[in-house]
Amino acid sequence: MSLHEATTPAFRANARAALDNANLQAALRGSRGNFITKRARAREDLPEFDALRDRARDIKDHVLAHLDLYLEAYEAQVIASGGHVHWAETAEEARAIVLDLCRMAGAKAVNKGKTMISEECGINDFLAENGIAPVETDLGEYIIQLRGEVPSHIIAPAVHVTVPEIEAAFRKAHTHLDPDRDLSDLAALQAEARGVLREKYFQAEVGITGANMLIAETGHSVIVTNEGNGDLTQSLPRMHIVMASLEKIVPTLEDAATILRILGRSATGQEMSVYTTFSRGPRRPGDPDGPEEYHVVLLDNGRSNMLATPFQDMLRCIRCGACMNHCPVYQAVGGHAYGWVYPGPMGAVLTPSLIGVEQGGQLPNASSFCGRCEEVCPVRIPLPGMMRSWREREFEKRLTPAAMRRGLGLWAFAARRPRLYRIAARLGAGLLSRLGSKTGRIASLPFARGWTGERDLPAPQRGGTFMDRWKAARR
Repeated sequence: MSLHEATTPAFRANARAALDNANLQAALRGSRGNFITKRARAREDLPEFDALRDRARDIKDHVLAHLDLYLEAYEAQVIASGGHVHWAETAEEARAIVLDLCRMAGAKAVNKGKTMISEECGINDFLAENGIAPVETDLGEYIIQLRGEVPSHIIAPAVHVTVPEIEAAFRKAHTHLDPDRDLSDLAALQAEARGVLREKYFQAEVGITGANMLIAETGHSVIVTNEGNGDLTQSLPRMHIVMASLEKIVPTLEDAATILRILGRSATGQEMSVYTTFSRGPRRPGDPDGPEEYHVVLLDNGRSNMLATPFQDMLRCIRCGACMNHCPVYQAVGGHAYGWVYPGPMGAVLTPSLIGVEQGGQLPNASSFCGRCEEVCPVRIPLPGMMRSWREREFEKRLTPAAMRRGLGLWAFAARRPRLYRIAARLGAGLLSRLGSKTGRIASLPFARGWTGERDLPAPQRGGTFMDRWKAARR
């Protein structure tokens, strides 16, 4: 899904469809809690975890304050190692650069490691339209590519797919294999994917990967994987293309090591991912393997516009997925409901920053504001505060539903008149107390079905409003 294909204005309809999708709900139930438990255990096992979070936050803030200098330093190091750096202001420019490089390499097939930037740019569809076959080599990405979908999660792209659905996709795509083979368990599915993809590694002329970090001190790109597909994708083809956004820069190898210590623990509960790979330039004389050409495509796509704004802190994000793993909204509807590349709380802030509040304005409203996303973020991004800022901008542009604006206008009218507000609050609390007098909860309200349709509303306690109790306590 490319930039112009974002469908975030349909979030409410997408969410309703997700809640009614039995297969999706079964898949989400199966994954719910696993990431949370593993992260909690990893945090407990590392006493300095919160100190590392503070250090990582400071590293990213320092980079953002001097981004131009670090980008220039990184480019100089890549060039010194024999590589090339290409600057792309927009997704369209990035696509054109990648296509030109693939044509230079004479590529008919391209292998891809997991890269959210390529998803943001719509690289797969673009290459296919121009006669080049892209093949995703990450297992989750491969599954959703066969299903014609985009990722549902930034670290577990196929978290929404059940085993029977994977089996159906493999049988449909792998028609050259024995139709009577047993694909009833995950081990068999993994073995089949490994065998099919193994052939693809030797057929592609170009390999495309993302980058978890770019190191200004040395010119390295860093990727973390659990399958080793990233290593094969970048070392076997003749050309390796790294696609990354500007904010992935870190100053030094030591800074990269600091961030790696919190990345795996926050994402999957691992001390480190199984593979952590540093790449720098093309193959040197005497190297046993590696690409003949090394290219880095650095994408802006609206990120520089976020600098020195209330949304700059979002550029600290290290793409661990912890915010969505802990988000009750994401856990209820999955990633596709968000309509574009980035789901969950981080997507609710980043998406309107990149595609505009007109397109992404519904997403900051997809939050209960429980605060868990900020609580678990490894670089302490104040996600709820930024979602509130987007809600304010949406309201200022009169993009919120008319009924909501009228309701807020009525509330503001009463709030400016304390006596009227207290009378209304007293009457409302009394009415709700009576409605929930038998069970202590209210199952349905005519003007709040968006809330009571999915959950009960606790009835207010009897004994008056807060102001009534406060006045009584002062006597």
